[in-house]
Amino acid sequence: MSIESLFGSRLATIVACEARVELAGWKRYTLLDRGSYEYIDDVAVPPIVVERASQLAGRALTIVESRALRLVPGDYVLAHHDRIYDDHPIETVLDVSPRAVPCAVDYRRRGQVFFRMPCEPGTLAAVERGPTVTRNHTYVSKLHAGAEVLRIIALLR
Repeated sequence: MSIESLFGSRLATIVACEARVELAGWKRYTLLDRGSYEYIDDVAVPPIVVERASQLAGRALTIVESRALRLVPGDYVLAHHDRIYDDHPIETVLDVSPRAVPCAVDYRRRGQVFFRMPCEPGTLAAVERGPTVTRNHTYVSKLHAGAEVLRIIALLR
């Protein structure tokens, strides 16, 4: 067994995934040193997300937790406060934004970006989260008035 197999992500990919969702009950995240965004915890994740993630990972997965995020101009989510996982769960990010916006999800290994998911509606990212992998959502520029980024994030084991 190599060091990379212990600490590196073995899955990081983007696939097409169309899904309709109803999102209501947004709350504002208030810890500005960690991020500025709105969220809904324990949101219903479309079954296609679990099916696709299980296919990509090559193992049966179930949802452990989920959260919807909404970012508008001026919003962001920082990586240095992200949780660390030592059991290699799969994290999915489903982009259900109304339109593409210059705002990405960056996955970092030991601080360096190794995988980037752009804001592209109808896409699903699946990333294995190991002990050295963190995630952040890049800043939505105030130059993009009216922009709205909607993502459903699910942790699967």
